[in-house]
Parts: sequence; structure tokens; C-alpha cells
Amino acid sequence: MTLPIDPFLTGTLPGIGGEIRTVPEDFQVDERPLYLPCGEGEHLYVTITKRGLSTPDLVRRLSSTLGVKVQAIGVAGLKDARAVTTQMVSLQGIHPEQVSRLTIDDTILNVQILGRHRNRLRTGHHFGNRFRLVIRHVANHAVETVPAVLQQLCARGVPNYFGPQRQGKDGENYRIGALLLHDARRREKMSRATRIWYLNSYQSFLFNRILARRIDRLDKVIVGDWAMKSDNGACFQVEDAEKEQSRADRFEISPTGILFGSRVSWANDEPGRIEEAVIAEAGATKESLVAAAKACGFRGERRTLRIPLAELEWSLGDAALTLSFSLPPGAYATSVLRELMKADANVS
Repeated sequence: MTLPIDPFLTGTLPGIGGEIRTVPEDFQVDERPLYLPCGEGEHLYVTITKRGLSTPDLVRRLSSTLGVKVQAIGVAGLKDARAVTTQMVSLQGIHPEQVSRLTIDDTILNVQILGRHRNRLRTGHHFGNRFRLVIRHVANHAVETVPAVLQQLCARGVPNYFGPQRQGKDGENYRIGALLLHDARRREKMSRATRIWYLNSYQSFLFNRILARRIDRLDKVIVGDWAMKSDNGACFQVEDAEKEQSRADRFEISPTGILFGSRVSWANDEPGRIEEAVIAEAGATKESLVAAAKACGFRGERRTLRIPLAELEWSLGDAALTLSFSLPPGAYATSVLRELMKADANVS
């Protein structure tokens, strides 16, 4: 079964088409650190710029070259191979002079030592990512379409869909995740990391279906919603939608969808009915998902239905669109590109 095509927020506007990643330099990502090393501790923090090298491949190369276990290497986020990316890495028990063993070549372009820190860098420990993307061979109408699409995304927010890479090349990861929820024997045969990956894929699939149902109102809070505060990530339940809408209009809060788990709160009223309808279509109930999450050991969370398109810059020339923008952690550049191109570009 092919994954359903997620609806576009700007569906009334045509896609500009085009091609991405003609060369890796057309897709550049700079990770923004949440903090800098304090100057002491057993973990050496470095910043690495790489080309055509995924984060897992980078970690394996660091492990081999520096002679440390993979578990001693920390990263805040996974970066795609088909790009030029810069990210921070922590190295446990490594001295600065050992870093000179790393060869600067056409894949590792630059290594900068930042200093020591007490803690290992962990997933999500970054402020977000700054993207610079080039879409080549766009349609002639892009000169009218691009500003119209970007205006809507800036005003209403970017749909916070999970990217298609979550579901694997065949788009079937969520199916495996659904089976794992109720098959303890199969779960036990997998490593914890693999098991969690498939379960997260199922969470992502259900979330995307919830967002698809709210796409025309992703910037509207509804009674029963759990709204998230943009400044600290705290959630509260909406009781007076009219009162709270002005805060949503200023991007101070946004409505959320559920990533089911053993402890996360479900929405009430109309938002709750949407969440229940989506999981019913998948053959599940709230009770079954909560019970399975307890058995699998994950708590769940709420995720915003939209994300702000920050620090936007763009230019159009020679049938190529150049875009620069910033997104928070966990958000996909896919979501911006697909609204412009009207295609599911498999990017991260």
C-alpha cells in the first residue's frame, strides 16, 4: 500500500516543479547549537563540515580513525548524505591533538575544535537548523507563485509533517511499527534502537494523518486542543479558543497533534474526535495504543501542527530558486519544498 499523499496548505497554487540536489552544494544545512562547551569535562566538542557523508557514516569514520567506541560519540541531529552539512559532535576521552588524525578531503571539509564539556551531546540538543537550498529548472510561473506560497507559509506556518524518509524506501516502516506494538516476540528479536525506530514511524504516520485533517485550520486553536507555547514547549488545554487565537496569530502558541504513548494527554472535543477517528481508521483505539506503549516503554508527546518559517531569504534567477530559512529541531525542510514544488521531495 502506498502512503497517502499529504494535502498541501497552499494547494490552490500550482507547483513550481524543479530539481533539488543537482549537486550536494544545492542543499546546505548548518546546525545551530543549543549551547557551547563549558571548557571542562571528558567530552571534546568539535564542529565538522562534511559533504556527501551521512551522520551515521561520519560517526563510524570517527570511531575507526580515533579509536573510540561509537557509544562515545554524541550528535544532536542526523544530517543527510546528499548535502553539505555542518554539525557539532562530542568525543569522549579524546584529546585535541588526536583530532589531527582526521583527514581533510572531499567528504570531511573542515573540523573546528570548540572545547571540553561535562556531558555527551545528545539527540535534540540543538537550537535548530539553518538551510540554504537551490531548486533548479523551476517553472516560468515561479516569479508569481513563489512569493504567494511563501507569504502563506510565513503568515500561517509550515505544515509540520514528518518527512517521507521516516517510512523508508518502500514506505512500509509504519506497518512494521504497528505490528510491533502487539507482537512482543518480534520486538524481543530487535535491538532497542531498531524497535524504537519502527514504533516512531507508526507514531509519525498517525500524526501526519491528524495534521492532514487539520491542514485548513493548522493555524487555528479549537476548544479541546492542547496548545504548545513557542517559548518553552509547555502545553495547555484550550478552553476559550477566541481568547487564545490572538496568541496563535502571533505564533506565541500553536495547536498540536498526538504522538501516542503511555503518558501523553489526548485532545478533547472536536480535536479529540479527529485524533480518535484517525486511529480508528488504522484499526486501533486509544486504550490499545496506551497499553501497547506501556509494554514497549515509551511515553509519547505532543507535536505542533505547524512551524514558523524564520529568517526567510530568497531569490530567483536563471530558472533557479535559492532559499534560506531556519527551522526548529525535529522539523523537515521537506515541508517547505513540497509546498513550493507540489511534490514529496525526499529530503531532511
